[in-house]
Amino acid sequence: MKVIYPGTFDPPTFGHLDIIKRLSQMFDEVVVALLINGNKNPIFTLDERIEMIKSDVEDHNLKNVTIKTFDGLMVNFAKEENAHIIARGLRGMADYEYERNLARVNEALFKGLETVYLLSNPDYSHISSSMVKEVASFEGDISSFVSADVERKMKEKFNY
Repeated sequence: MKVIYPGTFDPPTFGHLDIIKRLSQMFDEVVVALLINGNKNPIFTLDERIEMIKSDVEDHNLKNVTIKTFDGLMVNFAKEENAHIIARGLRGMADYEYERNLARVNEALFKGLETVYLLSNPDYSHISSSMVKEVASFEGDISSFVSADVERKMKEKFNY
């Protein structure tokens, strides 16, 4: 069975990696789907984000994980992939409210599309890409939030 884990991953965090690792144990195939265009303005290029996730996936020997990109509606990507399950991580109630509404819209656009939620590991529930970017922008220590490869790239991006 195939699952899609969509997101911007700008940058990928330990929270994202934890979800990917757990999904790889639950599903035959995990597609990490990076959004090309969105309302967000990523600090990393698409290629940089792909490279960072690929590095994290390879470091953990996750053989059933592939990385793909999509533009536009995620439901259209799911149809192209012949996937009927989307996975999302939930850090707290605020995430749930947003994700619940998104799942309802997605299901209305693609009948039979299911969304499964994984609760964040408590060790990572406080981590978000936005928070990591803010800490890095002030030259803070992000080593407990992201892999060494991502940390290096963040330091390069913020020149410290």
